[in-house]
Amino acid sequence: MIRGLVFLKSREITMRDLAEKLGVSTVTVSKALNDKEGVSDELKIKIKQMADDMGYRINNLAKSMKEGRSYNIGVIIPQRFTGEVQSFYLRFYQEISTVLDQFQYSGILHILSEEDEVHDVLPRIYYEKKVDGFILLGQIYKNYVEDMIQTGIPIIFLDFYDNHTDIDSVVMDNFYGAYELTNHLVDQGHQEIGFIGNIFSTSSIQDRYLGYYKSLLENRLQLNPDYIIHDRDDRGTFIDIHLPEKLPSAFVCNCDQVAFRLISQLRKSGYTVPGDVSVVGFDNDIYSTVADPQLTTLEVDMHEMSKVAVKSIIAKVQNHTVSVGRVQIKGRIVYRDSVHLRG
Repeated sequence: MIRGLVFLKSREITMRDLAEKLGVSTVTVSKALNDKEGVSDELKIKIKQMADDMGYRINNLAKSMKEGRSYNIGVIIPQRFTGEVQSFYLRFYQEISTVLDQFQYSGILHILSEEDEVHDVLPRIYYEKKVDGFILLGQIYKNYVEDMIQTGIPIIFLDFYDNHTDIDSVVMDNFYGAYELTNHLVDQGHQEIGFIGNIFSTSSIQDRYLGYYKSLLENRLQLNPDYIIHDRDDRGTFIDIHLPEKLPSAFVCNCDQVAFRLISQLRKSGYTVPGDVSVVGFDNDIYSTVADPQLTTLEVDMHEMSKVAVKSIIAKVQNHTVSVGRVQIKGRIVYRDSVHLRG
């Protein structure tokens, strides 16, 4: 009796085991695990939960041979966006991989070198047919995107978009996020507000700038060109932040890392934050908490963006005619100590 029990626990769990446990057919279990029609959402959740509890794993090798798919999704990140400390996009990849696993897919990370990006060298995993589709994470050069489109492989843009209206994208609502942050500074009595970020670098920075500018317009505040400061070149490489002679009372930074750099520079120049100058960031990444003071920032909902991107790319793999358009995910302000109430 004991030996039989040990054998049952050690052998591979099958769909038949799940079906018998739940009192349904193996066809129903198969449809639920593969997100096919014909099974209610409630029963799908119940079957998937039982599969997790019993340690069931889909044999993707067998599925690949049968269906002609790899059950892998390539995630391409330009090397210029994988900077020091804890890269925002590498954390994004971890989230994507976790969500992919829930759908019985695997993520294959490809760090795109700038040389390959400039010379339009597509990933080896594409030529070796190791992936069913790609998530392009972070703004990639236009020519490279054009070549990816020509392959006909399903693609999703994540955290950026461009003028390719036929390519689906999942982005943070950057415009509204920066608009809310700037409104918060206005509510705290700030009337001279600067923006730090190169608006020619990425679509995300452009949208954050436009949200900042809309807030100024609505609040009848002057846009001072001296207060619009570049933080990087057009390729995304950070450059020195050149502060104006007369500082505004607050800055909206396009990301937390830039806000962290700005606070360090202000301190070296003899200014205090938030006493002399208030600073807000964007992303709510590690820089927001290692900054001194800690940053008021806009938290990016990385999990929701990853979930939508994964569901969208799988849908496109299963049916190449599927289109989700441009999906915007809302964030939320995290209030900390870098903003001063101006009397």
